[in-house]
Amino acid sequence: MVTVSELRKKLDDKQISSVELTKEYLKNIKANPSLEAYNTVCEDEALKAAELADKKIASGEAMSLTGIPLAIKDNICTKDIKTTCSSKMLESYTPPYNATVMEKLNAQGVVVLGKTSMDEFAMGGSSQTSAFAKPKNPFNTDCVPGGSSGGSAAAVAGDLCAAALGSDTGGSIRQPASFCGITGMKPTYGTVSRFGLVAFGSSLDQIGPMAHSASDCGIILNAIAGQDVHDRTTRKHSIDFTSRLGMDIKGIKIGIPKEFFADGIDEEVKKSVMSAAKFYEGLGAELIEVSMPTLKYAVSAYYLLACAEASSNLSRYDGVKYGYRTDSPESYDELIKKSRSEGFGTEVKRRILLGTYALSSGYYDAYYKKALAVRQQCRAEHDEIFSKCDLMLTPTAPTVAYKAGANIDDPVKMYLADICTVTANIAGIPAISVPCGCDKAGMPIGFSLSAKRFDDALLIGAADVYEKDHPHPIAKI
Repeated sequence: MVTVSELRKKLDDKQISSVELTKEYLKNIKANPSLEAYNTVCEDEALKAAELADKKIASGEAMSLTGIPLAIKDNICTKDIKTTCSSKMLESYTPPYNATVMEKLNAQGVVVLGKTSMDEFAMGGSSQTSAFAKPKNPFNTDCVPGGSSGGSAAAVAGDLCAAALGSDTGGSIRQPASFCGITGMKPTYGTVSRFGLVAFGSSLDQIGPMAHSASDCGIILNAIAGQDVHDRTTRKHSIDFTSRLGMDIKGIKIGIPKEFFADGIDEEVKKSVMSAAKFYEGLGAELIEVSMPTLKYAVSAYYLLACAEASSNLSRYDGVKYGYRTDSPESYDELIKKSRSEGFGTEVKRRILLGTYALSSGYYDAYYKKALAVRQQCRAEHDEIFSKCDLMLTPTAPTVAYKAGANIDDPVKMYLADICTVTANIAGIPAISVPCGCDKAGMPIGFSLSAKRFDDALLIGAADVYEKDHPHPIAKI
């Protein structure tokens, strides 16, 4: 596995061309169809982009990502390339515009290899709710790669791209990064524009990088972050996300919230994550036990908030404007009813129903408003923790990757698996997942670092310190 930084040097030193590099990744994609990481592979477009990148490099105009082959999650709009959200509803949808992140990447001269599979409309934790390709874990193809950005995680871990973009609503970058033994980061809410990201939960969604190192994540964030007139939640800033690389961890205070290590967390996961904490302590960091009492309500609050927003966001798919339309409806009402019933999968329907119920008259105060109150309390608890600590360290997921189909018919068990990740989205803070070994079966384990809002560079620097001494596990596909 080669990092973006290493590829940049090889390209600039003319050790390899972008065309040669792109052909190598395309060859890997064709050689590993069983991973089902991609919904769409853009071979012709990728080779043309690589040719342009080589010209840019030859003229001395290369930027940090020029000529680097990336994969893009299939809920990020790409002009003239299908964006399906792994749903029958958008099976034939080709956007007439680019998401802001794609405009920024194209300006850099990246090579887009294709669009990666995912849980339908980003709703799921295994990527098995996809209506099309169902990604597999490169460490064991009988297991899931996590979700909803499972295709992106599998593509990076399986060496089918140099790095990838995912989206994170409640852990959808970090959990698959943990399952697939790579680094994945959810930036502070408002750091990266959501314009052109097909919305799930608008107050929770955030686009972020998935790569072979924390430093790669910083390089990609430098390229895609920034204020955007199309997204009023974005904030103007001048952060260099690689500025803390090589930092000294001595004196850094790391909070260890006891609730994240309680029942329900696998013992091997606990051991590996605490070993990472002890590594930092050995370098001079101070470990502080902290508490987050609202954690027991976090998953319930998250699903009420996310599903309520999904209910509203997905109301636009009605069979009229664009997307799937049923055949020969007898009335306007039947057109909408059948188009949505046939176009959406089971998990999407479940979440729309849950969200609509929570927002309905008589239940809004009982459920949705209480979820908002939990959100405020969760933010307050994070503020309290970060008034004492620089970072917080937790498991990324309660378990390692599980067998495909294991939890697909048990939504409660599936939802509870998000317990370690949802609080970062609820509070809008940055979080990064870093591999910290494997269990006895050889499946990767990840730990998560989080920090206060807009301390993203500190997270990347601290993660980089760990990675310098602990190489990522390598998949044996």
